[in-house]
Amino acid sequence: MGSELVILVLVVVLALAFDYVNGFHDTANAVATVVSTGVMPPRTAVLLAAVCNFIGAFIGDGVAKTIGGNIAEPASITQVVVMSALLGAIIWNLLTWYFGIPSSSSHALIGGLVGAVWCHRVFNSVPAGTALRELMTSEGVVLALKGLVLSPLLGLLGGFVLMILLTWLVLPLKAITVNSGFRVLQLGSAGFMAVAHGSNDAQKAMGIITMALVSYSASKGEIMEMHVPFWVVVCCATSMALGTAAGGGRIMKTMGHKIIKLRPINGFAAETAAACVILAATKLDAPVSTTHVISSSIMGVGASRRVSAVRWGVAQNMLIAWVLTIPVSAMLAAVICAILRQVL
Repeated sequence: MGSELVILVLVVVLALAFDYVNGFHDTANAVATVVSTGVMPPRTAVLLAAVCNFIGAFIGDGVAKTIGGNIAEPASITQVVVMSALLGAIIWNLLTWYFGIPSSSSHALIGGLVGAVWCHRVFNSVPAGTALRELMTSEGVVLALKGLVLSPLLGLLGGFVLMILLTWLVLPLKAITVNSGFRVLQLGSAGFMAVAHGSNDAQKAMGIITMALVSYSASKGEIMEMHVPFWVVVCCATSMALGTAAGGGRIMKTMGHKIIKLRPINGFAAETAAACVILAATKLDAPVSTTHVISSSIMGVGASRRVSAVRWGVAQNMLIAWVLTIPVSAMLAAVICAILRQVL
């Protein structure tokens, strides 16, 4: 087996590992609210999320094409670049998971790609400033940054508005009726959120693997279009589902308990609003952070009750992690890329 093929196999394994880590890192996105409201026990909720993540992964491939073809031009993509991007993202994901911080796997991956491609270009005599400027103005990065800013705002607004609407609708009903009714409805909203999560997040690993396949074909003098093979879809869907089944208790605690105290009606509103935003982003081929969206939706739901109902200190810590994700994962990937260039 040639060295380039060995590296390709290693990159595919790393991409699936990233997808697995993404699954257990982001499990809380779909099921934290349904667990914190007592509607489902953690293990059952996690298994529901795993099944729905798997289903969601088969909804389109537009996000995969954005990640695989619009972050950087093919000439700047090598197997070492892809490997470095994945390692940088995985390291950041594991660090934030360990400390229970809801950070974005999506933006860790985008940051990793930016850092690795930047390092590759600099080593190929492109001025550092020019390389960074070109990357930050690429179609894929611009789309991801728009999603970084807009999707949490839409999640916050959606959670706020939907909670206000639901509160108005249930005013004539008894509290026990509202609580029991939304316990049932939240089963559907949790599944809806998990499908949305799979529809956007699983595609990121698909894009990375397809990018590696295109790079490998180019090294052999062959031309491969940015088309996601079906086997890649199945592998990524399975990997994310397995990771989700492994659970993410640390982040689940932050998402479900530390931001606001949730009731079934609150969980339903947060999950439904977040899922709608994420599916809309998937339809627009925009890679967004499910963590950002569900977190902001929960804050919007809490703020509809009263501003002080949200524990803004926890939200501030999450915001710091969000801001740091892209630059830190980019730096990690750049350092790893510089090392791997000397080794491979």
